Amino acid sequence: MVGDWIDKFPEVVQKISKEGHEIASHSNTHPHVNNLTYEQNVEEIEKSNDKIEKITGSRTKLYRAPYGEYNNTVIKSATDKGYFPIQWNLDTLDYTGITGEEMWNRIKDKIKAGDIVLSHNGTKNTAKSLDMLIKNIKQKGLKVVTVSELIYKENYTINVNGTQIKDK
Repeated sequence: MVGDWIDKFPEVVQKISKEGHEIASHSNTHPHVNNLTYEQNVEEIEKSNDKIEKITGSRTKLYRAPYGEYNNTVIKSATDKGYFPIQWNLDTLDYTGITGEEMWNRIKDKIKAGDIVLSHNGTKNTAKSLDMLIKNIKQKGLKVVTVSELIYKENYTINVNGTQIKDK
């Protein structure tokens, strides 16, 4: 979650957390992080996480950079502070206002085990489409898990695209 959004909707953040959903930092102000210094990146992550902790009572260890931007500075600023930088690999394009059916049609022939699907809070059709998307994913024989359950936590490297690669 973006810190600015957390400020506007703290009761929604609390509800999402209480319902058992995993919450991660997505920066404080949603800047283009590839243009920031190491210190500015750390500040973006930490301020967002401070807001998450204030509302939910716990800190996250996950960070997804805005716009899917990653470089070595972004990755180092997160990992040095104990965060796992994560990246999506399937984009629903929900932020364009398309319907849930259109979102499903975008990903249905591509989705496979291990994928992270990008969607956003506060978009026109995402919330009302989630049940359908999740049911369709499960009907394909896939299991929906939290990001923490999915990612590597040791013996991995991260490329400049933010993708985890298991060490051999």
